[in-house]
Amino acid sequence: MTFTGLPKDYFDFFNELKANNNREWFTDNKQRFRDSVQEPLASFVEAMAPRLKKVSKQFVADPRLNGGSVFRIYKDVRFSKDKTPYKTHGAVQFRHALGKDAHAPGFYVHLAPDEVFYGGGIWGPPSPQLLRIREAIRDKGAAWDKATTSAAFKKRFGDIRGDGLTRPPRGFEAEDPRINDIKRKSFFAMAEGKPAQTKKASFCDDVEAAMKDAKPVMKFLCDAVGAPI
Repeated sequence: MTFTGLPKDYFDFFNELKANNNREWFTDNKQRFRDSVQEPLASFVEAMAPRLKKVSKQFVADPRLNGGSVFRIYKDVRFSKDKTPYKTHGAVQFRHALGKDAHAPGFYVHLAPDEVFYGGGIWGPPSPQLLRIREAIRDKGAAWDKATTSAAFKKRFGDIRGDGLTRPPRGFEAEDPRINDIKRKSFFAMAEGKPAQTKKASFCDDVEAAMKDAKPVMKFLCDAVGAPI
């Protein structure tokens, strides 16, 4: 497969799905979903594989439609008030080779009709890994500052993002100069994009550039949780 950009129907599909988020409509459009969403995303993953290796050989680009880098469209609605069954966006995660799920360090690409962003980080790590990251930020503050305040990082991403606690976690001082980051429950750097970018083969260049700028933060996070990079 050769990635030449996402087809126009990629975003049209999700716009229509948002208005018809039910099993009947999706069943009627399942082949369209495969042709306009799954296959283009798989070709994007395949195109990113050699670029990803330039950033780090520890992250995986797997173009399989089931169990690979492309996220499933089916939502987990068990704990959600919104019971609509399907996500209204496509997404890709290039997960660390040691990771088994979306909570591992990884590079992420989010592709919705009204929102495109891409970068890297770790989302909702389990408690032991979260503690290790917080301790690393506290104990290796200079390295954290270097990774998150470089000119390239600030220009591309602005700041580290991620939901956080309202109070310092147990064992950490409120006066710590990096307490705002220590309080986070997720840590990620994301660059804002536009749907028009994704319709060209050069979108791969955009994502690769963001990965390179995010690598110092990814290295810090991987080192903290004991994952090689």
